[in-house]
Amino acid sequence: MIPLEHSMILGAILFCIGMLGFLIRRNIIVVFMSIELMLNAVNLNLVAFSNQFQSAHGQVFAVFVITVAAAEAATGLAILIALFRISRAVNADEAHLLKW
Repeated sequence: MIPLEHSMILGAILFCIGMLGFLIRRNIIVVFMSIELMLNAVNLNLVAFSNQFQSAHGQVFAVFVITVAAAEAATGLAILIALFRISRAVNADEAHLLKW
């Protein structure tokens, strides 16, 4: 059995990598992948705590987070397609072009 500390450290490392990708990169696709990486790091910690305390609540909440992440990815992809049609670029700096 994997100790809780190892799962927590892995989750923290994944979350930090996702946060750095979100803060540093300007490509919207990379930003969305970084957000997904942070959400999956949280899911890893939820499942690890759920396993530690022998409760299914963390696993159920992780499935809920995955569902919300799928909706976020679909909405983000729609915004990305609209931005690409207008500016032919996928940089976050050009997102002001979507204003009315």
